[in-house]
Amino acid sequence: MAGHAHSHSHPHPGDFSRAFALGIALNVAIVLLEAVFGFLSGSMALLADAGHNLSDGLGLVVGWAGAVMAKRSPSRRFTYGLKKASILAALINALLLLLAVGAIATESIHRLILSAKTDPEAMIWVGAAAIVMNGLTALLFARGRARDINVRAAFQHMAADAGVSAGVVVAGLLIQWTGREWIDPAVSLLVAAVILWGTFGLLRESLGMSLMGVPAGIDVEHVEAELTRLDGVEAVHDLHIWPLSTTETALTAHIVTTVADYPDSLLENARAVLHDRFRIEHCTIQVERHHSAHHDDC
Repeated sequence: MAGHAHSHSHPHPGDFSRAFALGIALNVAIVLLEAVFGFLSGSMALLADAGHNLSDGLGLVVGWAGAVMAKRSPSRRFTYGLKKASILAALINALLLLLAVGAIATESIHRLILSAKTDPEAMIWVGAAAIVMNGLTALLFARGRARDINVRAAFQHMAADAGVSAGVVVAGLLIQWTGREWIDPAVSLLVAAVILWGTFGLLRESLGMSLMGVPAGIDVEHVEAELTRLDGVEAVHDLHIWPLSTTETALTAHIVTTVADYPDSLLENARAVLHDRFRIEHCTIQVERHHSAHHDDC
């Protein structure tokens, strides 16, 4: 081994603690509003939506806990801290969304069979208020959803809630216009299908990150090609890329080079490429004169 270097810069993707706190507060208000008017009006649709919002409120609590735990300092036992807690939170949120979809579908089918009566006026006004409150909560997480799947999970929770509430309003208007009670559960089933479609992507990505899969948006072959293109690099092997958290990525690699005696500039160039083109902040690069005859496949 002729050289060995580490890069452990720490990005600051944004603190969403305030967004989580406000989101939870608004969610509690929505649950209380829909539960009270659901009981007073006898509207099962509002009660079902209150239950759905309650599950999403729990999802926000899980997401906030994961974000807070991810900021914990490293220790002798957890040398990277608890960064993976944010990945676990995203996975739990995806599972909670699936449970919410199941609850909506079950209640909708039950209402289709029983042809339960509803109060369309209560559905319209309370549903409209829920749209506004859920929409505002979703906006709190909008700017961070592209970079952090934990924040994206919170955004999808609240956007899904707004969609469900919109379905309640549309169903109320159609029932008021036509008098057909089956519209309510039919619209709810349609909304559940839309939520389910969006949840699969979140579940697949969070599960992949839990299994230390390469984060979405990073191509291992592209990373290897960019490192190989650096001046003096003959080959790259034992390249491994995995997520440390929902926002941070780690990399280890062996670089075979003819300038192994003076590796500083090469390592600096490699770190710059990984940071600027792939947003990889944590890298450990081993510099070698000769390609090892035995190494793991990447």
